[in-house]
Amino acid sequence: MVQASVKSDIIRQLQRDVLSMQGSDTPVLGMKQLMGLGPVEQAFPNKVFPVGAVHEFISTGMEDATATNGFIAGVLNPLMQGGGMCLWVGTERTIYPPALRFFGITPDRVIFVDAGRPKEALWIIEEGLKCTSLTAVVGELRELGFTESRRLQLAVEQSRVTGFIHRYRPRAENTVACVTRWKIRSMASVTEQGMPGVGAPRWNVNLLKVRNGKPGSWQVEWGDTGFRFLSRPAQTDGAQMLKTG
Repeated sequence: MVQASVKSDIIRQLQRDVLSMQGSDTPVLGMKQLMGLGPVEQAFPNKVFPVGAVHEFISTGMEDATATNGFIAGVLNPLMQGGGMCLWVGTERTIYPPALRFFGITPDRVIFVDAGRPKEALWIIEEGLKCTSLTAVVGELRELGFTESRRLQLAVEQSRVTGFIHRYRPRAENTVACVTRWKIRSMASVTEQGMPGVGAPRWNVNLLKVRNGKPGSWQVEWGDTGFRFLSRPAQTDGAQMLKTG
């Protein structure tokens, strides 16, 4: 019995060590409240968004690419609350920098690099993920192979930088070593009752794959204080407001 107990303790410790290397550390006090991802947290190991890991996002059209950038910016908001810096790299930029202010990120906290070729962009992304002075790196790429993605994941396991790879119109949704795979699709906004104009941005958030976790789908709106999770797509009064910082 004693021997079996010792083996169980060793296995549990190994599991914790593996999850830690993959960006899924044991939750620290206040982490869930800091990230503000509400029900999405239930999908992850330890029920906390994996930082120090690489996340893959796939979009097939400009409308979804815009929605994806908005969601990524919403996740970056709490990560950068302590004054962190972000590197944003790509060959075909799909982000409008001044729009980041809407998500509580001032563009001066983001270093934008427009690379001439995909290989150059990938090299810059990898080097950025190794840089401990950065909080996060966003890379806009079309193609990403498994070997390349493995190098990115190995980089963040050492630096603890969080990576977001946005693959815009890839030829194939091939297997990669990233911890998660997401697809974000835009939804029609809803204005306040009786008010004209355009409402807050809304998205269908689909977590297709998550290592050691459980995929899921959510309807999400971005408001003045962070993510707002909706019970139904076209309803405004049944949502739960969750602050990001």
